[in-house]
Amino acid sequence: MFVPVKARVFTDATGVFTEIPALLTPAGVLEPLLDYCLSRAHDRSLTWMTKVNRSARMFLEYLQCNPAERDTYRLFQNFAQRLYTGTFDRKTGLDPSSLCWQPRSAQDAGNIISHLTDFFDWLVEMRPTTAQQVNPLYAGGLYDHMADETAYQFRRNKAFLGHTWAANASPEATGHRVRSQRLPKFETGDPPSFPDERFTDLLMTGFKVGGRHDYRNMLITLLLHGAGFRASEPFHLYVGDVFPDPSNNSSAIVLIHHPAHGTAPADWRDAQGKPRKGNRAAYLAEKFGLAPRTELMDSRGTGWKGGMHDAPYYKQAYWFLPGYGELFLQLWNFYMEEVACVDRHHPFAFINLRRSPLGGMYCLNQYNKAHAAACKRIGLPVSKALGTTPHGHRHAYGRRLKSAGIDQALIRRFMHHASLESQEIYTRASTKEAIAALVAGAQRLRASLSGRDVQTDHPPGSFNFKNEEIIYCGNKIIS
Repeated sequence: MFVPVKARVFTDATGVFTEIPALLTPAGVLEPLLDYCLSRAHDRSLTWMTKVNRSARMFLEYLQCNPAERDTYRLFQNFAQRLYTGTFDRKTGLDPSSLCWQPRSAQDAGNIISHLTDFFDWLVEMRPTTAQQVNPLYAGGLYDHMADETAYQFRRNKAFLGHTWAANASPEATGHRVRSQRLPKFETGDPPSFPDERFTDLLMTGFKVGGRHDYRNMLITLLLHGAGFRASEPFHLYVGDVFPDPSNNSSAIVLIHHPAHGTAPADWRDAQGKPRKGNRAAYLAEKFGLAPRTELMDSRGTGWKGGMHDAPYYKQAYWFLPGYGELFLQLWNFYMEEVACVDRHHPFAFINLRRSPLGGMYCLNQYNKAHAAACKRIGLPVSKALGTTPHGHRHAYGRRLKSAGIDQALIRRFMHHASLESQEIYTRASTKEAIAALVAGAQRLRASLSGRDVQTDHPPGSFNFKNEEIIYCGNKIIS
C-alpha cells in the first residue's frame, strides 16, 4: 500500500530539480514527508532520508491496521512495543494484522522513534494549522491529513514520543512516559580488522582473475588498508587527484576531495579558455551534466561520512606503512594504461573496464562483490565479525597505527576523525591483547613478590600452578 519511490522535485521555474526519496500512498505522494526531506536536502544524506521514509511508512502501516485506536498515548506505546516484539502471535505464529514485522533491535527501534519525533517536531513548527478541523481549506490527501493529525496530537502531548525514551528524562517533564528497553551493558567484541598477515595474499592472489591482475580493485583496497579510507570514499576520486610525491617520486600523493565542496580540477576552463574557479558540484554540472555521487539515487550513488578534512576540502592519504604509497603508484600507472583505452563521460577514476556501460562509473556494490570473491579465492570466509569485509581494512589501519605507538592526536588526523573519541572503536584492545597483558602483568607481579612481604587474603597453605608449588606462609610467598 505504501511504496518508496524516487521523486524529482521542481521548486521554482529555473528548471533545477532535487531528487530525493518519497513515500507513495494510495492518495498520492505523502507531501508533508516530502516537504520535510526537501527542507533537509542541503544538510542530510539520501541514506538518512531513506531511513526517515521507512520509519514513516511503518507508522502509517500501523495506523492502517489500528484505525479504531483514538488514545494517542496508547497508540504510540503499542507501536513502540510492536517494534520490539514483532507482530506475530508467539503461540500460533500467525499475524492477523498482516504487518509481518520481526522483532527489531533496541537500537533500530530507537532510531525509528527518533526519526518520527524529529519529523513531527518539524511538522508542528512548519505547519502549525494542522488537521482539517483547524484549517478547513486544507487540500491535502487522506494520508497527508493523517500525518498532520498525528503532528497535531504530538503538539498537544509531546512527551509520548522519542525524546522521553532517554534514561535521564527529567521527572519535571510533563506528559506520559514511553521508555525503551534497558539492555545489559557489555564489552564490545574484538575489533573486526582485516588480518594484516593475509593482505599480500588478498592483493596479489585474491584480485587475480583469469591470470590478470585487477588493478582497479587492488588500488581501492590499498586506499582502505594502507591509508584507512572508508569504503565509499575512493569512489569520489578523480584521475587528476593522484600524482607523484615531490619528496619521493616513487610514492603517490592521493587527495580525495569532498564530492560537492572540493575544489574543481585546474583544467576547468570557460569558453574563452580562461581557468574557472569553483567547487566540484559546479564542475560536474557544467562539464558533464552530473550531480555529485552523494546525490545520485541509483547504483552510482555513494556516501561521504564527513569527519575532518585536510584542507578545503579534501582528505589526503597518509600511507602506513610507507611502502603502500609506492605500491599504489606502480599499480596506478598500470591502471592508467587501461583507462586510457576507454572513453569516459565523467571525471571519476574508477570505471567499468569490461562490462556495460563501458567507461561508466564503477560502483561500491560491484566492489563489495569483488572483494568478497577475492577473499574466497584465498580461503578467507567473508564476515564483518572477522574483518573480511571492506570496512575491516580501516580497522586494520587504525590498529596498525596504535601498535606502532603513534600518538592519538596523529591517529585522529590520519583517520580524518573530527574528535579523539571517534578512533576508540578502531584502536581498542582485542581479547588476545587483553590476555597477553594479564600474562605479562602476572610475570611482573611474580618477579616483584618473590621473597617479599605481601598482603594476601589467602590462609597459609599451598597450591600447584603448572607443577610448581607456591607456598603461602603467613604474609610471605615462598616459591
